Amino acid sequence: MPSTASPVSPPAPVIRVLPAPADLPEPLPEPAVRDLRLETVLGALSDPLRLRIVRKLLLESEHFDHSCGWFGLDRPKSSLTHHFKALREAGVTRQRQYGLERRSHVRVADLDARFPGLVELVAAWEPAED
Repeated sequence: MPSTASPVSPPAPVIRVLPAPADLPEPLPEPAVRDLRLETVLGALSDPLRLRIVRKLLLESEHFDHSCGWFGLDRPKSSLTHHFKALREAGVTRQRQYGLERRSHVRVADLDARFPGLVELVAAWEPAED
């Protein structure tokens, strides 16, 4: 008789949401939660590099927010600036200015409020082998 047991799903990745430290600089301009648009967020996440950036922030964050150097991406600074700005302007990440450095983290609570399950889908995404 064939087995009727359903396949076992791998465990869901653990999303790391670290507490905000005191005395944070104000965030750079970003859309309010009520203004987040699914097509804009998905457009920002449609780029594989940006998807990798967000996934790394979700699963590997060591601090509340990270500079672009933390990601270890071998891209020109102008290209990285473009990608981080696209994520911020779509409302996926929040950026703050620390002197000459901008640091980013994912707006997990805001994205969950507008698009339940989206953050979990991004965290569960497996990048293609390079």
